[in-house]
Amino acid sequence: MMDIQEIKQRFGIIGSSPALLHVIEIAVQVAPTDLSVLITGESGTGKESFPQIIHQFSTRKHGKYIAVNCGAIPEGTIDSELFGHEKGSFTGAMADRKGYFEEADGGTIFLDEIGELPLSTQVRLLRVLEAGEFMKVGSSKVMKTNVRVVGATNVNILDAIEKGRFREDLYYRLNTVPIRVLPLRDRTEDIHLLFRKFASDFADKYRMPAIRLDNEAVGVLLSYRWPGNVRQLKNITEQISIIEKERIIDGKTLMRYIPVSSENKLPALYHSVDEKTFSSEREILYQILFDMKKDMNDLKKLVHDIIQNEANIADVRDDNAQLIRKLYQTENGNYVPDQPVTARANGKPVAHENIFDTEEFVEESLSLEDKEVEMIQKALEKHKGKRKYAARELGISERTLYRKIKEYDID
Repeated sequence: MMDIQEIKQRFGIIGSSPALLHVIEIAVQVAPTDLSVLITGESGTGKESFPQIIHQFSTRKHGKYIAVNCGAIPEGTIDSELFGHEKGSFTGAMADRKGYFEEADGGTIFLDEIGELPLSTQVRLLRVLEAGEFMKVGSSKVMKTNVRVVGATNVNILDAIEKGRFREDLYYRLNTVPIRVLPLRDRTEDIHLLFRKFASDFADKYRMPAIRLDNEAVGVLLSYRWPGNVRQLKNITEQISIIEKERIIDGKTLMRYIPVSSENKLPALYHSVDEKTFSSEREILYQILFDMKKDMNDLKKLVHDIIQNEANIADVRDDNAQLIRKLYQTENGNYVPDQPVTARANGKPVAHENIFDTEEFVEESLSLEDKEVEMIQKALEKHKGKRKYAARELGISERTLYRKIKEYDID
């Protein structure tokens, strides 16, 4: 059996992290067993290399190896592509056609993006895995096939099962041997190695000196999260190789090629500010509502104390007196009671000593229940008691309006 280093060279795998070496070892160990394998991992991690390792180290290595991207085949033709069809089975079926499972008999079929398969196709695939049988589209004849299935996906299959997009029985049949390829950010020791390899390859391809990173740029390279994984790193390396004239790349130059919209952990200067900032209009609205709620609670507390103590403003506790001052404060901090304020204690109006107007002020009710009753009454009056139109005016259902009329005992 070849050692790990020879396997990496043969299949073009770059990296020396323990996590990567462990995945290669699992692929080699499971290859001779002929079990189904499910490879999971984020997009761009290089999952397609491991089905080839499994095939080449299995007893099927002299059979066909067919790789199918399930996500790239339209839902209407996926069954025909995988299982074949009979002539005339659908519009455009001008002749009989073999499917991939028939072509790969005795070999290995790699179903990439298997999580994108329609549920009807998943049923057919489950039958292949359990009994080695399938039927062509438009045929009633059962055909036999002897293939090994290796699947790969970048979606969370368990989440897809919960949402009814993937069959649980198919998952457990495929997941006999699970292989998880870690994202690039979880094997940082491989990032700079991959960059140098890609830089060397593009230098040969475009016949130019290879680009290199200074220490600052290496730090930026290792700090970024690489959501696109190896594929994104290769793409950015190619861009820099072609565009930049300088062959020594510093951190500032490298950061120009890293998408700012992606989540990253790049070092950045933080400037503290005194004023509060909001990232959206929704946050501003929430803050206004929270402030209003706090003011309402303060006002309720103040009114409760006045009624309970049956006293005038002068008898209110100090903290509530300060609340009054705050409510009538101007921007420069001066206390200006420019509105008449009265309180009722023992049934007699008592005015504040600093109030210059003796006009009585009738406080409007702040009760939500009172407001709701008032709005319902106005709507009913407007539409002459017709609940259907009143409910439409209020933006509620007629049933809800009826319930509220009964609840508030509205005539």
